[in-house]
Amino acid sequence: MDRLRALLAAWWRSAPGTVILYGSLLAHFALALISLYRRTTLRMPAWEAVQLVLGLAVPPLLIAHVVGTRLAWLLLGHHIGYERVVGVLWSDPWAAARQAAMLLIVWTHLCFGIHYWLRIQRWYAGVQPVLFAIALLIPSVALAGFAAAGNEIWPRIEGAGGTLVYYPELGSMTSDERARLLEWRQGLELAFWALLAATLLARWLRTRLGGTYQLRHASGRVITAPIGRTILEAVRDAGLPHASVCGGRARCTTCRVRIAEGLAALPPAQRAEAQALARIEAPPNVRLACQTRPRADLAIVPLLPPVVDAAAARSPGAARERERAVVAMFVDLRGSTRLAESRLPYDVVFIMNQFFSEMYAALAATHGYYAQFRGDGLLALYGLESDIAQACRDAMRGAAEMQRRVQLLSQSLQAELAEPLRIGIGAHAGVAIVGTMGPREAPIYSAIGDNINIAARFEGMTKAYGCVLVVSADTLAQAGLDPRGAPLHRVKLRGRNERMSVYAVADPRKLFEP
Repeated sequence: MDRLRALLAAWWRSAPGTVILYGSLLAHFALALISLYRRTTLRMPAWEAVQLVLGLAVPPLLIAHVVGTRLAWLLLGHHIGYERVVGVLWSDPWAAARQAAMLLIVWTHLCFGIHYWLRIQRWYAGVQPVLFAIALLIPSVALAGFAAAGNEIWPRIEGAGGTLVYYPELGSMTSDERARLLEWRQGLELAFWALLAATLLARWLRTRLGGTYQLRHASGRVITAPIGRTILEAVRDAGLPHASVCGGRARCTTCRVRIAEGLAALPPAQRAEAQALARIEAPPNVRLACQTRPRADLAIVPLLPPVVDAAAARSPGAARERERAVVAMFVDLRGSTRLAESRLPYDVVFIMNQFFSEMYAALAATHGYYAQFRGDGLLALYGLESDIAQACRDAMRGAAEMQRRVQLLSQSLQAELAEPLRIGIGAHAGVAIVGTMGPREAPIYSAIGDNINIAARFEGMTKAYGCVLVVSADTLAQAGLDPRGAPLHRVKLRGRNERMSVYAVADPRKLFEP
């Protein structure tokens, strides 16, 4: 141990080594105080609290070690080797226990930081068992080495008559030298506690002085928080759960919220937040709750459930829900119940697979997206990669292509069918939340929103109007198409006060006739 120490000490005691070693210690402590000051509430997940407490426990435990090694060498010119350090520690059970505790605390604090930094990386899950084994092995070997060295040196110390006899430098220390080291130790400990107390006091004053803002949560709660508190802190302080895999460091974006009101009054996103939002292609009204510090009232809608884990943050679509204008189209195969009653199950499956294959081909040919399958129908989305006007035109072309393909399929299956296949289509353009939804084990890329529900109800109206397509007048207008004599209806939808104008189109292909 001491032969290796001689090589390391040459670096540790050099000017660059001293700056790096003790500069990193002071920088780490300063960053911990800054992080503590910036927290306007101490409500946090258990792992964050443990990491914070462990980090703050390092300096008071380390001060005695620094004074007894570096300062004893620097101020008194003592030769500080492993033989002396281990012997002195083993002569005092409390000192030995404190040193072992410091090792475990520093190492655990390091492991917490690395784990919660890397766990949002996709590759981390594969190597985590190996890293966990290393994290257990290294401190175990270190403590075993400490114990082995103590068991070797302690009999010699006892045989010589104690540490003051075995280590002449210790026995010859004057009272002034001992007082000097004690003064340094007490001074550094006092400085630590003073800085910690000043940080806590400044944090308390910061949360009590100044104005407040009101936060209207999607749950209906209205939260009052001091200016300077982040949205994440305000929500957690109110006792509401909120997702945050990375601990509020703008790494995972799982804490993101949609700003329903008050967006214009928010300060612009800083660099870390802006980079994270750009990475997930977030729209302008989406912000990270952990980084946004409002100064005026606002309303928010969390975009992820409170209980998410690192795997959810790593999944490709986990961070891509966004609000955008799309055309929702519900397609239903008419008479599927009668079809199932008159045929063997395998025959029905064959026909349905043919039908869905043709519908998928129609979507692929017209830039539509196959979002959901439901029994004898499907939900399609248009506008995921285009503006809403183009999406409306593509959706109408999709409806015409579906009608064409259904008629061709009916002709090819004429011998198998008692009557031709018929479809009903409902289409409506509007704003929806589009993204990956459902359980992590079986996610789907779909959409939710008012226009999705409206399109589903339009599809049901095709039965009443005896037509193939019911489309809102606004959607047809945005597509730039003439209704070609299709009747206009003013319909009342459940849950909506105002009536909507819709066209009942008997054959969507006529919309594109010259």
